[in-house]
Amino acid sequence: MPVRTVADPATIAATRILLSQIGITPADMLTDTGSVPTFGEAIPETPHHPHPRHPAHLQHPPALARKHLAHRRLDEISTAELDHRARHVQANIRTNRATRNGASARQHFISAARCLYRYAEDNNWIHPTAYPARNLTIPVRPASQRQAIPSPKLAEIYHITSITGDDRELDTLLLRLHIETACRRSGALNLRPCDLDPHNCLILLREKNGIDRWQPVSPTLMAHLQHHARQRHSPSEGQLLRYHNGKPITRRRYDHLWHRIGTHLPWVAAQHITTHWLRHTTLTWVERAYGYATARAYAGHHTRTHGTTATYVKADLYEIATALATPENHTATPLTPPATRSILTKTTTAQQHKPKLEASPGYVLRFSDVNVPPLNTFRRQQ
Repeated sequence: MPVRTVADPATIAATRILLSQIGITPADMLTDTGSVPTFGEAIPETPHHPHPRHPAHLQHPPALARKHLAHRRLDEISTAELDHRARHVQANIRTNRATRNGASARQHFISAARCLYRYAEDNNWIHPTAYPARNLTIPVRPASQRQAIPSPKLAEIYHITSITGDDRELDTLLLRLHIETACRRSGALNLRPCDLDPHNCLILLREKNGIDRWQPVSPTLMAHLQHHARQRHSPSEGQLLRYHNGKPITRRRYDHLWHRIGTHLPWVAAQHITTHWLRHTTLTWVERAYGYATARAYAGHHTRTHGTTATYVKADLYEIATALATPENHTATPLTPPATRSILTKTTTAQQHKPKLEASPGYVLRFSDVNVPPLNTFRRQQ
């Protein structure tokens, strides 16, 4: 008959302390948690793309995991092995002229891995201690090379857009919408006819992270958005921006637009200029002319990463309307004379902003300075 060994009380106490430190209770050791799924089983069940329109989370991590880790259980992978896979993604990205060392691809891999393991933990597939992605270090992305586009260059872009392409009305409308509102592509693509408030010259922008905001626009832009919706038969609660045949545009329209501009303006292709550069352009001018608080509100930024002070000095809708870069009065500022803000002459009649404007180029487009097609485009309303 085997002799039963009695554990030392001090050893038992030390074991209990150790188990509590690693998050395990005695009850956990008596409970069957079931089998841990493999990567091949877990990935199809996991919402590993927190932003539905962001395909980067879908392309690299799941494909790589299915190829190399499909048969491995989630609790069999170490932090070191996941880090090795992330570096493998970074080193083997598909390169092009815009590639910048693959840090973004590695970041997407780590983000997807963390999302997968968080989902597994929430569903009790793994114990919180079996979370190798927690200690992965997300690489720092290189500083963005985007910047405000100088005034003459912006005029060239607008001119080429207005004289080339198979849908000049749509393309010039896109440019004006982005230059005037500094919205992201998602804001334009999500815009619906029911999001227009013509009485107050406001549009509802619904952009990333589920944040929506009212943005002032000029009467001219509002009129052309309404005209576009009528001509292209956009349903009230459907996408506003559409092709001639009534189909909603996608991000591919932007790709096609900038590729076409780049074929006529080599410097656009060389610098990889995209729609987001227009956002930089408008916000740079607003910050120079009206200050940081107004630029932050104009951009729709709501995070507190810039300090608590930003909460107290935030700009309101009236200040955003005042900064709206067109020579027309806005309904939110009926008593404010519009400043003559020209990207070509770099002048302004708003004397209170003169010192700041003289210190930096004028960035926001005054559309009456640009040669655009006279029919169905942006002649300033009389």
